[in-house]
Amino acid sequence: MSIKPSHILGHNARYRYTALNSREAKKFGFSKLRTKELLKQHNILTAELYHVFDSPDDLEVVNWTNIPVPFVLKPASGSAGKGIWVIEKKIENKAVWIDSQGNKIKEADFNLHINNILDGEFSTWGSNHKALVEEMIPSHPSLAKFSYGGTPDIRVIVFNSVPIMAMARIPTKESNGKANLDQGAIAVGIDMASGVTIHGIYGKKKIIKTFPKSKKKVRGIMIPQWTQVLETAVRAANVAGYEYMGADLFIHPEKGPMIVELNGYPGLSIQIANDAGLKKRLERVEGLEVRNAQHGVKIAQALFANILIDESKIGEITPIISYRPAIKAYDDKRKLHNVDALINTSRYRSAISQELAEELGHYDIEDLLWRQKEIEGSVPVIEIKIKINDQIIKTAMVVIKRLNRTSHKIELGRKDVQGFLVGDSEE
Repeated sequence: MSIKPSHILGHNARYRYTALNSREAKKFGFSKLRTKELLKQHNILTAELYHVFDSPDDLEVVNWTNIPVPFVLKPASGSAGKGIWVIEKKIENKAVWIDSQGNKIKEADFNLHINNILDGEFSTWGSNHKALVEEMIPSHPSLAKFSYGGTPDIRVIVFNSVPIMAMARIPTKESNGKANLDQGAIAVGIDMASGVTIHGIYGKKKIIKTFPKSKKKVRGIMIPQWTQVLETAVRAANVAGYEYMGADLFIHPEKGPMIVELNGYPGLSIQIANDAGLKKRLERVEGLEVRNAQHGVKIAQALFANILIDESKIGEITPIISYRPAIKAYDDKRKLHNVDALINTSRYRSAISQELAEELGHYDIEDLLWRQKEIEGSVPVIEIKIKINDQIIKTAMVVIKRLNRTSHKIELGRKDVQGFLVGDSEE
């Protein structure tokens, strides 16, 4: 593991952030039914609810043959996948169903399981136990080929309306088709900027490079509709009033990202899956003014991009750029403009003159990501796309008035010249 100990968020330190959540917000983490009702009010997609069991008397009025298959039977309050039954199909002309493990289920089995749920056998908290029957979300084709017998989900950690870390949880045979790390599912960390998987663990600790009994790599999987996944997680956190939380999502093949549940006390294994610590990311976004979900996602993608090695390009000649490269910058209409630049390795983040930012149409309230301290004082940071040689780079730059007076209008920092050699010639 290459995570710096000082970057890791531990259980005690996590309490500082979970304590920021209001009592009202925490209630949504304790009740899947309450969460569904809230999400529906705000037009945030979640699995369709077919039936709610409040007491054993409700068993007398349910007609199981009328419930669309596939469906899921689960406790309204619970964790770690306990008590969840996934029903995949019904045998024609018989009151018999087949679950995800191939077991035959009869109405008497449903009734017994629901009574156990109502008795609190699978609930982690509370005394008012309920059972839910809801739509089963199918796996997205992009992820189904890596999964065994269940639907992979995405966990996104959100703090201060910014998604700061994410992982995909992939069901395995060992986990009985459930996306649960305690039971042996696989977790793969995800690059926040691109939605590409970067690192994997089996269970909660074993680091892996390929899926079990397979040559398929855990790294390099593109998560579909990535920006929409992040925006949905932030919207859910905002409507529930969470400062710090974990959102679990499925990606429906047609409907897109759907919230499964909200968790006010998300686990910490996501750090191992990403080979990165939560602590530094939390500190980086604390106190930022975030306008909405889209703004929060832009901040995350600018701050937490993971520099991936493109394995298809290993062995190719590393491009060379001069200390004063002529680059191109995209304006707000996607038109390219030639720009004189200077490489300044004393900067981490690149800088752009205020005049050029205005000329390109990027210097308005919708383009400002945040403000940060620089030598020049507190300066705005904007999102911009540039082209160096043949490489297009989406980045965040600080806006500096001093560059209005220089011949170069962009100073390229260390972050944006990674992958290039700096020399006297330019390709």
